[in-house]
Amino acid sequence: MSEIQNHWADIYADKIIREKGDKEIYTCASGITPSGTVHIGNFREIISVELVVRALRAKGKNVRFIYSWDDYDVFRKVPKNMPQPELLETYLRKPITLVPDTTGRADNYARGNELDVEKILPSVGVEPEYLYQAERYRSSMYAEGMRQALEHRAEIKAILDEFRTEPLPDTWWPISVFSSFTDKDTTTILGWDGEWGITYRDDSTGQEETIDLRTTPYAKLPWRIDWPMRWAREGVDFEPAGKDHHSEGGSFDTSKKIVQLFGGTAPVSFQYDFISIKGRGGKISSSSGEVISLYDVLEVYTPEICRYLFVSTRPNTEFAISFDLDVLKIYEDYDTCERIYFGLMDVNEKRKAKEKRIYELSQVKDIPTEPSYQIPFRHLCNLLQIHGGNKEAVLASLKDIKPSQVDRLNKRMECAWAWITTFAPEEFRWSLSSETTPLVEVSDNERAALKALKGFVEEKLDELSEKEFSNYLYEAASAGNLESGAFFSLVYRVLISKERGPKLAGFIKICGKDKILPILSRY
Repeated sequence: MSEIQNHWADIYADKIIREKGDKEIYTCASGITPSGTVHIGNFREIISVELVVRALRAKGKNVRFIYSWDDYDVFRKVPKNMPQPELLETYLRKPITLVPDTTGRADNYARGNELDVEKILPSVGVEPEYLYQAERYRSSMYAEGMRQALEHRAEIKAILDEFRTEPLPDTWWPISVFSSFTDKDTTTILGWDGEWGITYRDDSTGQEETIDLRTTPYAKLPWRIDWPMRWAREGVDFEPAGKDHHSEGGSFDTSKKIVQLFGGTAPVSFQYDFISIKGRGGKISSSSGEVISLYDVLEVYTPEICRYLFVSTRPNTEFAISFDLDVLKIYEDYDTCERIYFGLMDVNEKRKAKEKRIYELSQVKDIPTEPSYQIPFRHLCNLLQIHGGNKEAVLASLKDIKPSQVDRLNKRMECAWAWITTFAPEEFRWSLSSETTPLVEVSDNERAALKALKGFVEEKLDELSEKEFSNYLYEAASAGNLESGAFFSLVYRVLISKERGPKLAGFIKICGKDKILPILSRY
């Protein structure tokens, strides 16, 4: 553990301890409505809380990390990416836990989205305690909280009206009801008996009913009242929120006041900013189905580097998760951070402390005792393409890798190959020519130059450095009276069917005689 803890997560951990006092256990919370695919923007909240949880634990504190699934919310819109949309349309205005999962993943629509997240989070080191709000409401666990809201109806209305341009109508109630006749929230509350009884009307059928909050599965609090009620009930000390909730007059502002009516205090919080996506297309939106999930990000970034993206950026800063050539820089930045952590790179003390803490928080679980095999991502991509994606062949070509480094490199190769084959720009992709690749049409001069190159590869490649061998490329060009630029272009066309490619001398050295000579021998 680095001695100087100057990371934003450590700063917030100190703030929580300072503002909430010395406690036996601190509660940090996060949560979301599983209304669709949980996207990488939502993950920013989850990972932000997890980092603060780690920082508190590093200070010797006991922490309860809870994640609430707000799965008793209303099903408002059918996402584009769901099968059987016509069937799903019939469930609009019902709780999302009553909507079928038409993908067949789970018992219901909400649970399918929850399971997707619960399965993947441990792979990035996030393991909270899950609270399922539908289960809690339907078991009447919140009956007392709902009654408290009814008792403070006038005060809650006054707080909400402070931030509204038009006051709520006098008929407003701090509670909502799903109809027992239709399961939909298209109901009107008619009255409260001052204790546990709520009378409502189903607006679609005209039927009326009185329900008992202690036994009914149909009542719940609206979001702006539900959130502070749960803060008080769970004793939440820390919970961040997005721009929408933290905007002036947003749900955080009202909840700070309403929580006092439930006998609690607001948690320490911060506002986290949005995430954009580069090099992939499609905006982030759960309800539309056009989303980038954590699964998508982990196709291209190892779990540690996925964490690093969030650890190394302050939460209130907008940033992009890249699938384009920036991927190369992000891997390079992480490798630099690792080199600094293990003292393989000299930097000033301030930067060393900062990078060491970022590295620690980027790890999924235990901090490694040695650096990973430090191979530039671009070079790794080239090796994979030379060997047609064969990871074993790439490993066999790396004579200095330690057995303890193989697992991490294998994971990185999986990500590199996924990036090359799916997202890398076209000019970055290539494959070595084979005996079935159509021959390039060449002039006599070009053939003479290629023949000279073949001779130099045969005789000189193994015994010379990359720099020394590069001189023979110019000699080969001269042998055919070719300009060096034209010759280089010819060699790329012959080797990889492209006009340009990786730096030629180094590329031929990496490929080696066994791969280059059969190609040149065809000419």
